[in-house]
Amino acid sequence: MDTKQKALFEYVLWLGDSALILGQRLGEWCGHGPYLEEDIAITNISLDLIGQARAFLTYAGELEGQGKDEDKLAFFRGEREYRNSLLVEQPNGDFGQTIVRQYFYSLFAKFLFEKLSNSSDEMIAGIAAKSLKETNYHVRHSKEWLIRLGDGTDESHTRMQNAIQELWYLTGDLFENLPDDTLLFDQGIAFDLQLIKPEWEKQVRMDIMEATLNLPEGQFMLSGGRQGRHTEFLGHILAEMQTLPRSIPDGNW
Repeated sequence: MDTKQKALFEYVLWLGDSALILGQRLGEWCGHGPYLEEDIAITNISLDLIGQARAFLTYAGELEGQGKDEDKLAFFRGEREYRNSLLVEQPNGDFGQTIVRQYFYSLFAKFLFEKLSNSSDEMIAGIAAKSLKETNYHVRHSKEWLIRLGDGTDESHTRMQNAIQELWYLTGDLFENLPDDTLLFDQGIAFDLQLIKPEWEKQVRMDIMEATLNLPEGQFMLSGGRQGRHTEFLGHILAEMQTLPRSIPDGNW
């Protein structure tokens, strides 16, 4: 692959890996939701994300040109080869922490897919446009819970505030550009992620205020997910996710 092709491959991997890992995380709630309807809602969001991951990883495999499909890319790469954002690999914690993580990511994905729907790359534009419809629902779902729990009982308020405190320093990683991204910016394939950061922060501050919660100020921001530098949690989730395909690599079921 030339430099531009490699940049595009890495960019699409980031999109697919982030959706895949968050979908896997939400799948852990299946059968453990606070009540039946919410259990189904979270599982459906998980399936939406897995669908997005499948589309992006299929395209990534085509770009790489080494005969790898979405399954090969999902189940036969190591931790350092994953490009997902750090936020999505964090453990579910309690229900409040899951909601805060989902709200931060879904709102980011909404602004991201709105931009990418106009990408000059037809595959990215098409997947983004389809994903945007699902993501709008994800934002609405997580925002409603954010406000309901933040402005709820003393216990739910405390848990939501604690979740924000634990996850906020990982949100900066969502907006990390890589040096080779400029090759994609110049051709209208991708765009500077810093362009959507002000919109995202403005909406977050409005919703957090409505939920009677507070954002940390002046906190250190961790980054590196797109460069394959992850927290200790990714290795554990990959081990669980990849055990069966790696044990029976040619299995069909």
